[in-house]
Amino acid sequence: MLRTHNCGELRLANATEQVTLTGWVQRVRDKGGMVWIDLRDRYGITQLMFDESKSDPAVIAKAREAGREFVLQASGEVIERYAKNDKMPTGEIEIFVSNLTILNPAKIPPFLIEDETDGGDELRMKYRYLDLRRNPVREKLQLRHRMMQEVRRYLDGKEFMEVETPMLIKSTPEGARDFLVPSRVNKGEFYALPQSPQTFKQLLMVSGFDRYFQIVKCFRDEDLRADRQPEFTQIDCEMAFIEQEDILNTFEEMVRHLFKEVRNTEVGGFERMEYADAMKLYGSDKPDIRFGMQFAELNDVAQNKGFKVFDSAELVVGICAEGCASYTRKQLDALTDFVRQPQIGAKGLVWAKYNEDGTFKSAVDKFFTQEDLKAWAEKFGAKPGDLMLILSGETNATRKQMNELRLKLGNDLGLRDPNVFKPLWVLNFPLLEWDEESQRFHAMHHPFTSPKIEDLPMLDTNPGAVRANAYDMVINGVEIGGGSIRIHDREMQQLMFKHLGFTDEEAKEQFGFLMDAFEYGAPPHGGIALGFDRLCSMFGGSESIRDYIAFPKNNSARDVMIDAPSPASNEQLVDLSIKLDVKEEK
Repeated sequence: MLRTHNCGELRLANATEQVTLTGWVQRVRDKGGMVWIDLRDRYGITQLMFDESKSDPAVIAKAREAGREFVLQASGEVIERYAKNDKMPTGEIEIFVSNLTILNPAKIPPFLIEDETDGGDELRMKYRYLDLRRNPVREKLQLRHRMMQEVRRYLDGKEFMEVETPMLIKSTPEGARDFLVPSRVNKGEFYALPQSPQTFKQLLMVSGFDRYFQIVKCFRDEDLRADRQPEFTQIDCEMAFIEQEDILNTFEEMVRHLFKEVRNTEVGGFERMEYADAMKLYGSDKPDIRFGMQFAELNDVAQNKGFKVFDSAELVVGICAEGCASYTRKQLDALTDFVRQPQIGAKGLVWAKYNEDGTFKSAVDKFFTQEDLKAWAEKFGAKPGDLMLILSGETNATRKQMNELRLKLGNDLGLRDPNVFKPLWVLNFPLLEWDEESQRFHAMHHPFTSPKIEDLPMLDTNPGAVRANAYDMVINGVEIGGGSIRIHDREMQQLMFKHLGFTDEEAKEQFGFLMDAFEYGAPPHGGIALGFDRLCSMFGGSESIRDYIAFPKNNSARDVMIDAPSPASNEQLVDLSIKLDVKEEK
């Protein structure tokens, strides 16, 4: 080893020891007769000291030659610092350097390698290998490492076996777009990168591996957001000979284990909520339950009063903002402008104040009496001093709009404390959802999800009402993961494919291997996949998962550091039997 210690471990107890450290120059301070260098590695910073009256002139010269980010090896004696620094663990000591080697010089970096840097996102992503030297970034990846180890430790203790599944698989029509990989050997044919190891983990259950897990890379060719990347990591798990309750209990316990071991935070039991209730009360299948403001439906007390906006609506729904009757007209106009944004899409917002003196004041006093507004207040459970906010329109769209308004108010009122964690299970999702574009039903989760047995008769008569044995884990309004009990017999799987619009030939071509496997004794099984990047960002208190990925892509799905994706050579394209359109080439 080129060092005897790292830059974060020496203390006063090490005084008089001869040591050798290696690392990068954080900063140099030259005071004429004295020179100090802060030497940094991933463990910390140690101060090096050079004294013109005592040090070898050649060593002093090298110290003055060193600049930011030079790589050094320094040997010398650990001594007590005259001016101690209680803000750093090594602040009681310094190294009186007797020998200094410049292992590698460095150009001046394009941004400061400091906790608070002057580099913007794109610049830091271009020089990500430099950004990774900064403490905040390194700490995020250390948290990711710790999370990964604790996941493995927990699941290993529960007799799960880690099994790697293929990265080059078959493209399937369901779900997001696949990343396709052309085959050179099999001309004109393509692999796909996996969106999930779904069918393989089900085959492992058929194989008798009754508890499987994998911390696995998955790929989806879809539009990006702060919490999405084209390649991402999930904790993928499957269990055989279980019921839904076994899955919920096992992974609820795992998440509590992670909170305890990684954040030293105790998280109580997970609340449970039906999908239908989540949509009705919160307008979202991933509700943030750290605060109230549940929806109140007002159709029976707000319609048929002559106000056409309400009278023509499929749904009139509102929330009550406690203590907000003091909102000014400017504040109310700002909320109206918020819901009118194109990405939210409401046409307007109706407000009603429940004044401290027990009277009401609303934006629609022309149409509604004090008694009418009192009936609204009773629906909301409102008290004097509260503010009622109402939207109306088509049911699903209006609920989504109200959800956005609720979350905004939660932020504005400081009700979404990032240090408070309220997890829940959302249960019994619809099995199918209608797609207007293709004019057919699609699987809400995936085509291998088991329907509720009691709902099976509705598959032919009312398929949209059939519920699935599906569940999502939600924490603080973020979907952390989801899963389901799977179909495990061929007949039921064929029926499911039929209702998804597959012909027998299409089902056999796409998933024949799985249906064949079901004929050789498939056990009842189910599983879950948790978004590992998303879980890490929640534990670290960030909104973006990029901070917890060593080399992330930007919003255009580009790696600006290595400049990928990039064109392939003509020779490569010929090998793959791919011919680009002439216009594309230009």
